[in-house]
Amino acid sequence: MLKITLPHTAIAVAAITLAAITAHAASEWYFYVQNNTKTKIVKLQVSETKKDWGDFDIGSGIGPGKKERMEWDESTDTEGCDQWIRAKFADGSYSEPSKFNFCKNLDDPIEFDD
Repeated sequence: MLKITLPHTAIAVAAITLAAITAHAASEWYFYVQNNTKTKIVKLQVSETKKDWGDFDIGSGIGPGKKERMEWDESTDTEGCDQWIRAKFADGSYSEPSKFNFCKNLDDPIEFDD
């Protein structure tokens, strides 16, 4: 017979609560990308310094005319809100880097235009 005591119950509730908070926090930081070009975006890169660029996982890419939601990986939680972003297109070209505050206006898309 399983005997549940108050300390075990408190630990279980704390573990479930922590898991729920962590799951929410992982999807809390997001942004949208709007591709207004005629070329597919095949890579998004972000940087705090414009020197070291990190690749953002965009799956198979963002097609022309498409808007996609991107979620930050929890490994970036210690980084600042202000970041540079650029796109690489299917033709091999890159957009000019633009600086954004990724902690504000999360629902306003970052637009890449021709």
